[in-house]
Parts: sequence; structure tokens; C-alpha cells
Amino acid sequence: MEFSTSPNDLVRFLQKPASEFAKSDIIRFIRSNNIETFNFRYVSEDGKLKTLNFVIQGDEHLDDVLSFGERVDGSSLFSFVEAGSSDLYLIPRFRTAFLNPFTEKPCLDILCSFYTNEGLPLENSPEFILRKAHESFRLKTGFTFKAMGELEYYLNSPKESLFLSENQKNYQNSGPFAKWEDFRTEAMIMIARAGGNVKYAHGEVGSFTSETEAFEQHEIEFLPSQVEEAADQLVIAKWILRMLAYQYGVEISFAPKISEGKAGSGLHIHMMLVKDGKNLMTENGKLSDISRRMIAGILNVAPALTAFGNTIPTSYLRLVPNQEAPTYICWGDRNRSVLIRVPLGWLGKKDMLKDANPLEPTVNVPVGDSQTVEFRVPDGSADIYNLLAGLVMATAHGFEMKDSLAKADSLYVGVDIFKNKDKLASLDHLPYSCFDSAEALEKRRSVFEQSGIFSPSMIDNVIRKLKAFNDKGLSDKILGDKEKIRELVLKFIHVM
Repeated sequence: MEFSTSPNDLVRFLQKPASEFAKSDIIRFIRSNNIETFNFRYVSEDGKLKTLNFVIQGDEHLDDVLSFGERVDGSSLFSFVEAGSSDLYLIPRFRTAFLNPFTEKPCLDILCSFYTNEGLPLENSPEFILRKAHESFRLKTGFTFKAMGELEYYLNSPKESLFLSENQKNYQNSGPFAKWEDFRTEAMIMIARAGGNVKYAHGEVGSFTSETEAFEQHEIEFLPSQVEEAADQLVIAKWILRMLAYQYGVEISFAPKISEGKAGSGLHIHMMLVKDGKNLMTENGKLSDISRRMIAGILNVAPALTAFGNTIPTSYLRLVPNQEAPTYICWGDRNRSVLIRVPLGWLGKKDMLKDANPLEPTVNVPVGDSQTVEFRVPDGSADIYNLLAGLVMATAHGFEMKDSLAKADSLYVGVDIFKNKDKLASLDHLPYSCFDSAEALEKRRSVFEQSGIFSPSMIDNVIRKLKAFNDKGLSDKILGDKEKIRELVLKFIHVM
């Protein structure tokens, strides 16, 4: 394997993949690059990235911290940890190490896991819930679950007078109409250097202006990675984008909705199942039964999944009819009005390269290697680890459902559902509010609690938080009231 072209500084230096990083590698990198400081990064119950800073006091100190971790106050990070016995251990996961792109002097950052006073993984910590879900899934099916996100965001800056982009016409615009292409490119490079498996980046549909401000939507999309790594990459990417926006002096938001009638920002999740290095999503050039069982399981619990993927009241200003965000429980091929989309795949297509470049030989595309299915419901408020763990559990549920293939067939749509009233009338609807989402999770909680992946107390806590918004019927109450919508948007402008 060739590592010299990797954007990750540690991979290039150590000449090995991040999955093989050991403590000795981290120490060698630190010594060879004159690194004086490092940070432990970790995600707590609120889904936000936290930081613990260290200055290296010598070889023994460095080895001790990397070997034994450090203590933190768990009661300040998790509601279920009592103050009377709150100490938790932070233990670094070496595969996540990266050079901090924002410090003047070289500084190494490492994501960490939580452990109890007994040295056991903290059951309800986000990273461990996802790890448990994937381990259980692999044990039951023999499959590896891979995922990747489409991270959408808005940049808000003072309005300029030249080359204004048309309202809601920013999709893959180039400069000078797209003002923040350089920002996006810089962020993409930083994310890749931090270990993000970046596919590409581009301008998204959303664009609009007020009298003084301009709002421009963008997206950074990733390549499929093992599901635990996909979660880590999204958390770090959001942190990098916020930090870079702060340096630029521009406001960034991943909020699901920032203005009525304008495109919202989603966090679409693409998924694939793999065994022995082979993508299992297609068979004989068509979507496989494995894929259809996966789709059926996710659709069956989709309303409950909003409890992890759509966690604030403005999430439900995005999930409204006749826009690209889904509202009804169905799936289809290349169809952007559905909840699960099967995107265009390179299913044995050939001669396209030769047609565009006559001097090139014919290239046979590996059939189905890149095929995914896309869950289009979540947004930037998603609790990323719990969302991905929920999708893994929903997929496992699909394999256990006796009627999963029939269920998938019954929920397939081949047209824009909003142009087919009969089909629309036969479909169930996603929740209308956080309160409705909590009730949906209550009904389907057994799927997530299976095998002890999500604990009953953790599910109770999610339900309690969602119901606390008291937003049942809120979307209808404020419909058309621009002042109230703006007030709500500003309250939740900075999500997880």
C-alpha cells in the first residue's frame, strides 16, 4: 500500500494506515516533529466535542498519559453520572490522532473513549453505544457496516454588490457567484489531513440575501468508512468548519432550517454492507435482497430514528412536504422525494470514458462496488454516534423481520410521491415535532434496546429531552409568522 500521497501527516510519516497506529508510533511522531502539546478530544452526552489540553513534561509523562489516560468529572459530562462518584477515565484511541490545523506550534489531537472506575467502557457513552451496535451486528450477520455523511451548512456574511447568486440556485456554482469556494476547499483539505475520508465538496442549492446579509449553502461529502470511523470523521469535520469560520470572521450553521421557504441543511447518511471486502448492496447488476432487507428495517423504525437524527424543534420546519427533505416513509431509485434513496451506481456501465476520450481504452467498471443506499432524514442536530448506532440496529432489525422483502416492495415508489395522490395516501408520515419523535421512539424502543445496546435509562433520557421542548403542533402554530420563525431559528442556530 502506498502512503506517500496520503493527506494525513501521521500516515505519511509512519507509513502505515491509521488503523494500525500504536502508542510507540504516536510517541515517535511527537518526538520527531518537536511537538510540545497535545489534546484529548471526546464527545459527551450532549453530542458536542470537548477538549483536555496537555503540555509534555518529558518522556515519562508522555508515556504515562498515552498509556493510562486521564481523569475527568463525569457528572459534568453525563446526566446519569452522580457527583458523589463522578470520576471517569479518558483513554486515547490512537487511530484517531491528527495534527491540529489551527495551532501556531505543532499540536497533536486524539479522540478518546470513557471508562469507569472499574476500568470498563462507560455503557451509555456515545462512542461505546456505536461500538457495541456494530460488534453485535457483525456477530449476528458477518457483515461490516460502512457509512458516510453529506455534511451541509450555511455561511452567513455581509451582502456584496457584485455577482449575487440567484435565490436557491447555488448548486455547484463556481466563483464569483459562489463566494465561499476557497473556504470550502481549505476546510476540505484540513478535514482530509485530520483523517477525514473526503469524497468531494461543492456548493449546495441554498442561497438567498436580505438587505444586508448573504446566505450561501455548501456541502462536504465523505467516502464510505467503517461506521465508527464515519462518526469520528463527522464530529471532527464540524469542529474544523466552525473553527475555520471563526478565523474567517463568518458565521456558519449546520441548523436544519435558517429561513422559511429556503433549502434546509440535512445530514444525509449513505450506507453499505461489506463482507470479505465485497460490497453486498447489489447482485447480478440489481439491488440485492440484503439491501432490501436493510431498507425495510430502517423504514420500519424510521419515525423512531428521528429521535437521534432530528433533535430540535427547527428539525421539523425542514421535514415538510413538496421540498427535497423527506416526509413520508418510502424508498426509491434516484428519487429525492423519498426517505431512502438508492443513488445512481456504476452498475457495469462501460465505454463512458472512451466516449469522452476516444484515445482511451474501454474500461470495465467493477459492478456494484460503490453502491450505497441513502437515509435522507437526519440534519445537523443529529447525535451522530447514536444516529449511526440506531441505523445499525435498524438494519439488524430488517434481517430479523420475516416479511422484510414484502415490506420493502410495498413501500417502493418510482415517481415523485407528491404527484401521486393515491400512493401518498397509503404511506405513513414522519413525526411532526420533537414530541412526536419521542413518542415514536417509545413505541419502537425494543429494537434499540436489544442486546443491551441502548440502555432503557438512556432511551428514557432521550424521550425526556425531546418532550421537554413541548413543541407538539408548533410548526402549524407558527406557519407564516416570519418573526416567530426567525426567533426559533436563532435559538437553535448552533446545533451539535
